[in-house]
Amino acid sequence: MNDQPDTAVVEMLVELACRAPSVHNSQPWRWTYSEHGLDLYTDTSRVLGVIDPTERQMVMSCGAALDHLEKAAAAFRWKTEIDLLPAPGTPDHLARIRLVHDAHPRSREFDMLSAINRRHSDRRAFGPVPTDRVLTRYLGRQHYGTEMTVLSAESKQTLARASTLSAGIRKFDATYQAEIRWWAGHSFRSGGIPPEALTNRADASRVQVGRAFPEPHRVGTVVPREPVEDESTVVLLGTPSDERLDWLNCGRAMSTFLLAATADGLATCPLTHMTEQAGSRRLVQSLAPHIGMAQVLIRVGTPMIGAPAPRTPRHAVASVLSAPARATNRRRS
Repeated sequence: MNDQPDTAVVEMLVELACRAPSVHNSQPWRWTYSEHGLDLYTDTSRVLGVIDPTERQMVMSCGAALDHLEKAAAAFRWKTEIDLLPAPGTPDHLARIRLVHDAHPRSREFDMLSAINRRHSDRRAFGPVPTDRVLTRYLGRQHYGTEMTVLSAESKQTLARASTLSAGIRKFDATYQAEIRWWAGHSFRSGGIPPEALTNRADASRVQVGRAFPEPHRVGTVVPREPVEDESTVVLLGTPSDERLDWLNCGRAMSTFLLAATADGLATCPLTHMTEQAGSRRLVQSLAPHIGMAQVLIRVGTPMIGAPAPRTPRHAVASVLSAPARATNRRRS
């Protein structure tokens, strides 16, 4: 008997998966649905060739989308059976997902579904993590083969140096500057980071570990008063090695942490610029030598009072999913 979901269900799940964060909102994924299941591929036409020449961040972005899909499917009673890198010699084929209608969601799964709908990258300063929140409970010591370390407040000085080092190396790199200005600050219909989602120079200066984006050109910006300085906690995710499978699994772990923190009422912002350059990456790794290869940092804390920046746009599902014409589920016995 064939109990695969019909195309309408898959479209809904992929739409939720594509709300995952991606490097500069490039959304570098494509999906195909057939009798074999749902397949996830990278979309190499959307790789950031200067910022991400190894495709590491692209694959991590796809891993986050895969985890979003898993959690969305569970809430709708679909269990996911996943085969990672299923086609040797085809590195763009990241996963094959078989959906089985026998999941038994609990309240936690519905919390994750709600978090998918609410999560966004908040680039403003944060208040501190409340003392009753235990960040290690969101991910555990290891998840998907990825290890998490909660960095100390003192570590932020080293991170600030790593951020400054990364920005200094990139400052006079004309190709990098052109690429980041293309992806950040433009008003694409369905991609990139729009001006409204960026912070102005005054707000950005409060977050010493953030990536330096072009200052948005907009009128009527109000500089918030609290918190004056960023009091966020920074979490580091690392992997045993630096291969494609590590990147994919790190993206899945990142998604799990972001959604758990969102469900707990915290603001988050992933940071990858400090692991793009060898020098700044070594500085980051010095903070947790046991963690292996530093892949991504996440700022987490209490959200600033006031309305957050608007959500970044997403592609229409039809542009990222190839699937049969919508039809009801056909069962064969």
